[in-house]
Amino acid sequence: MSGGNPLHRFARALGAGKLLLYGYHRPMGLIRKSIAEGGPLEQIRTEQGRRQMVQAAWRLPVLVAKPERQEATKVNFLSGQRFWYQTLACFVSLQQHSPFRITPVIHDDGTLGSEICAAISRVVPWAVVVDARAINETLDRELPEARFPVLRARREVYPHLRKLTDIHLGQNDWGLVLDSDMLFFRRPEALLSWFMRPHAIYMQDVVEAYGYSSRLMRELAGCPVPAKVNVGLYAVDRSQIDWDAMEFWCRIQLEREKSNYLQEQALTAVLLARQTAAPLLVEDYRVMPDLLEGAAPRAVMHHYVAASKRSYFQRGWRNALALRGNAA
Repeated sequence: MSGGNPLHRFARALGAGKLLLYGYHRPMGLIRKSIAEGGPLEQIRTEQGRRQMVQAAWRLPVLVAKPERQEATKVNFLSGQRFWYQTLACFVSLQQHSPFRITPVIHDDGTLGSEICAAISRVVPWAVVVDARAINETLDRELPEARFPVLRARREVYPHLRKLTDIHLGQNDWGLVLDSDMLFFRRPEALLSWFMRPHAIYMQDVVEAYGYSSRLMRELAGCPVPAKVNVGLYAVDRSQIDWDAMEFWCRIQLEREKSNYLQEQALTAVLLARQTAAPLLVEDYRVMPDLLEGAAPRAVMHHYVAASKRSYFQRGWRNALALRGNAA
């Protein structure tokens, strides 16, 4: 007779490992995440703020075009359906503090769609959107699968890599890259100066987060790798990117130390090491601002990662957009 405790039978069928995963580790992970984000009520407020930010993005007034510089003045984003409203808020907050026109070049992750592109162009009529078709054509021309099998395969399963491939391929100028989940609150003197005299730069993280050993990182770079690179904001000379080397770095990382969520940041850090990049002041370009800084920004810019999403969605975007007299 096949009796026994139903719970025991379920445990045997599921397996001890899966039972531990679904019955303990995942619930505990959700609890820890909730605590880090201020508890259930704060999580609700944060989600409400996020939804209000989306609605505000649809209603943003048209930016007034500022004078153009003779030299190209561009910033690059990788964006899509999930992040377009953050991209727009970031750019608007940057443009309002610049005395000259900056052109946002938005590289489609394949999900933007015509309605979202129209919404972006309505607010920023001079915005440039590089669609997925154009990106794929560049990939096939500049990064053919036969020669770059690792980068092409990794790009398909690890979308973060597209911040390197899709933004920089086929370009021979300086490239300034911004993440969407950032906001500017003051005149960014370092960036405005950068447009006059481009050089390799990066913002500094709160901790060093590359996902690969320092020994391997230095071996790949052939020189010391800068500490605490955060890819939320960086600039490189795209004419100097060696894509054969990038293919090699990517392959060696995977072979020796396996895949990692932070691989794109690690590859960018190696690239920046080869271009002798300079760090931006951490006091001005803040990664993961605390609640006090989030409520009353003193820095030039915030990059809202991890637990700082609470400040971003509840207060940050309102503060940044209110500076132009458009409180949402």
